[in-house]
Amino acid sequence: MGKKIPILTLDNKWHKLFTQSEFTSELKGMEKNLNDMLKRQAKLNTETKELKKLKKKLMDEVVILADEMGDHPTKKQDKEMADHKRLIEECNEKMDDYEEEMVELPRQINQLNNQLMLITMDVCYRKLQQNTKELSEIEEWISGIRRELKKKVVRKQEKEAVINRLYGYMHDIFGAEVIELFDMQYDPEEKYRRKETVAQAVSPEKQEGSDKRTGEPEKTEQAAQTENGAEPEN
Repeated sequence: MGKKIPILTLDNKWHKLFTQSEFTSELKGMEKNLNDMLKRQAKLNTETKELKKLKKKLMDEVVILADEMGDHPTKKQDKEMADHKRLIEECNEKMDDYEEEMVELPRQINQLNNQLMLITMDVCYRKLQQNTKELSEIEEWISGIRRELKKKVVRKQEKEAVINRLYGYMHDIFGAEVIELFDMQYDPEEKYRRKETVAQAVSPEKQEGSDKRTGEPEKTEQAAQTENGAEPEN
């Protein structure tokens, strides 16, 4: 694969691709292994840097120690020199081991990351297919409802036209006085008038206002004259 895939477990968006049920034990295991490899890689890098610093320090001390020893070193100086050489050799061995592991780790990380990518793509494409199928079903349902709604609107308009036409013919033939003797349930306007009449009758605010207006006593002529500053006539 030509394009390098970013480390999936380090991307927060990758975790959002899965529901809790979709994040299987297999995915959890692969995530843990990949993260462990990344931690190991970071640890090796850190320890390699520390070993290089230690080796440089030891070699600098060896140079100084060699100058101090001269042609006639003491037993203490010989021991210090031997200890430094041993530590330098141990640093070299550890760095060689680390270097070999650091060459292998990126390959293992990339391989596991690619496997994780394939599983991720499989889960996502199955979700895409399922959601696409459900979307098509919903769109088909909505389309059917719209067609049915248009039919119902046309039927409603037809029924209203029939009602109005029948009432108009009856009114013209029999006249208003005869029509009033029968139930006016087929007259839409009459229905609306009845609804408004009932609403006004049960409205407490309107009733209360009406009571206040009708219950206010009229001012007498004498009281009106008093308010206007005029004296009442005897």
